[in-house]
Amino acid sequence: MSRIEIDEFIKNLNKDAVLLCLDVGTKTIGLATGNLTSYTGSSLKTIRRTKFSLDYKALNDVIEDFNITALVIGYPLNMDGTENRQCQSVRDFARELENRGLRLPYLFWDERLSTDSVDRYLDESVSKRKAKEKGIVDAFAAQLILERVLNVIQEKHIA
Repeated sequence: MSRIEIDEFIKNLNKDAVLLCLDVGTKTIGLATGNLTSYTGSSLKTIRRTKFSLDYKALNDVIEDFNITALVIGYPLNMDGTENRQCQSVRDFARELENRGLRLPYLFWDERLSTDSVDRYLDESVSKRKAKEKGIVDAFAAQLILERVLNVIQEKHIA
């Protein structure tokens, strides 16, 4: 597993690639999958974080079940584009995945406003509290992050 930039990430993907996006929080990990056939993402589920070994097993099960070939990991930059403590936590999480033996390429992707966008959508459809309890917010945030990456990949393939 190694962190790479978008151009290298794209170069390493084949047309059958299946991506898994992680929206890593302190209490949950939102998951979404997507592919290069439709250039769309789908929210999958939310993992309630416990011990890292259990989080890793849950992620590894998804990776195997969906034949994941690469990861997109939401990177929680400040609004001004600077890093914060949560960025370090996400980098530590990715490093620990690698230390446990996960060997997929991954891309950190700016996740600014992804949860806010989901919250605005939920304001119009369902109770935010219920959505948070059911893990909908985190999985939708992962979907939004992934769709942003897929849009960039699609634009670069067309250009």
